[in-house]
Amino acid sequence: MGRWLKPDVYPLIAAMTFVTGLCTFQLTRNVFMNPDVRVNKNNRKSAVLENAEEGEKYHQHAFRRFLATQRPEVFPALNRFFAGPATVARSDRHD
Repeated sequence: MGRWLKPDVYPLIAAMTFVTGLCTFQLTRNVFMNPDVRVNKNNRKSAVLENAEEGEKYHQHAFRRFLATQRPEVFPALNRFFAGPATVARSDRHD
């Protein structure tokens, strides 16, 4: 890229680009999809909007519904490996 940019800085640039992208995504999502944000002039006139189902739809998005079906483990295979067979048998039972 040039003499002033060292290769040691590339991971930092990648991380900052990723974080900036996440922030941009969240801000854009809130502005365009959040039921509490009122960009439309008709919605700004009313002090309280009756939009409970729209708020529920915003809150229960597809990624949240997907995560609700998953077990709360980061590395399930690694957890089972280190827990041992006796612990796994007890933890998989749902009494």
